[in-house]
Amino acid sequence: MHSRRSFMGGAGAITAALSAAAVSKTAMAALPEPVIQNRPDTMPPLVPNTGRPYNPVVTLNGWTLPWRMNRGVKEFHLVAEPVVREMSPGFKAHLWGYNGQSPGPTIEVVEGDRVRIFVTNRLPEHTSVHWHGQRLPNGMDGVTGLNQPGIKPGKTFVYEFVARRPGTFMYHPHADEMTQMAMGMMGFWVTHPKGKHPLIDEVDRDYCFLLNAYDVEPGSATPRIMTMLDFNLWSWNSRIFPGIDPLVVRQNDRVRIRVGNLTMTNHPIHLHGHEFTVTGTDGGPTPTGSRWPEVTTDIAVGQMRQVDFIANEEGDWAFHCHKSHHTMNAMGHNVPTMIGVDHREVVSQITRLVPDYMVMGERGMADMAEMEMPLPDNTAPMMTGAGPFGSVEMGGMFSVLKVRRNQKAGDYSDPGWFEQPAGTRAYEWTGALAAPARFAAEGQGSMRPVARPATDVEVTVRKPTAGPGRHDGH
Repeated sequence: MHSRRSFMGGAGAITAALSAAAVSKTAMAALPEPVIQNRPDTMPPLVPNTGRPYNPVVTLNGWTLPWRMNRGVKEFHLVAEPVVREMSPGFKAHLWGYNGQSPGPTIEVVEGDRVRIFVTNRLPEHTSVHWHGQRLPNGMDGVTGLNQPGIKPGKTFVYEFVARRPGTFMYHPHADEMTQMAMGMMGFWVTHPKGKHPLIDEVDRDYCFLLNAYDVEPGSATPRIMTMLDFNLWSWNSRIFPGIDPLVVRQNDRVRIRVGNLTMTNHPIHLHGHEFTVTGTDGGPTPTGSRWPEVTTDIAVGQMRQVDFIANEEGDWAFHCHKSHHTMNAMGHNVPTMIGVDHREVVSQITRLVPDYMVMGERGMADMAEMEMPLPDNTAPMMTGAGPFGSVEMGGMFSVLKVRRNQKAGDYSDPGWFEQPAGTRAYEWTGALAAPARFAAEGQGSMRPVARPATDVEVTVRKPTAGPGRHDGH
């Protein structure tokens, strides 16, 4: 993380003319320097050294944006710009984001803070920032053409308002959204309560991240922005497993996880080994009477869910989206199902011509996690990530909650794999297998079939293909 004075590239430092023309008169000094972060690691919580105190969050594979105090106003500087995001080791995407990353940095404030956000546009087109879920003056809502003119390339605008209520929010453009959000422009916002709140418990660890999705062709680096449904990279904070860091906690910690969804579909987020309650949405903390224990919460498009739980079960627990295709990396959508097909004869013929030919999907897709198939440059394997017992066979929206008895308070370092106590792991049975017991009630059903064929008939259906004389499009 660093500041850079010449962040306008070839244009040099911010000129006096730009400041006078584009910065509001309420700014009492020069703009705060933009802080830039290029590393994809999870940064430690940013403990506030000015303003009112609060318990900071940890952004998964991200960071919190520093600020400065200017006559009682908390000032931030966002720079909208093209970025290169490492989505997993060896695979980088050319995205748009803020301050060197996509998503942009998390903004943390306290209820009642007056905030001033300078937004400098280094994109090739105009942009704006919408403060998703905030109560603020209409002219600060950030919808281009409705609330404000777009921020033209090279210009800086100022947003200023009071953080009126505690909760978890997001920020993203409301200008050419199809392009700018598909390219990764988004960020998290957390407003902490100014004191003890009847509906917001104090927690020991507080994680947050955004759900986002991209369509990046294997071997390429730039998302296809026209995609509406068939995304091939489902990510948390623009990272795909195994590039997503674990969520590390100490046993019996009270843990909060805040998840925002800015993809094009819903995501049932599921935690193993624990129950949680949904304690907040982007509308604010949920009433106590509306809460119940869950292990999965569905997060719709444009929504945020905040869950709380006690991490009282030691171990390495899976944490993921429960849509199966969302735990895979770049994949083809038109690959036929080949399960049960005997390839042996045709493979022997093909390998005479193509020595590196591999059979895919004959026994399911798990084999692909261990195949060392040649991939185009800058491509992530479909399923990957090695665990202590072999391939985890996951990708995309997947991580691990690591609960450890001896993890120190405030220590977020990875403790390694959990050593399971003797007798607590599933094992292979090598003894004799008893014959299965049958229920006496099993039979032919309530009605006897009439005119049943003498032998079973297996029906094979083949859809017509396109061409002359075919029923095209059926």
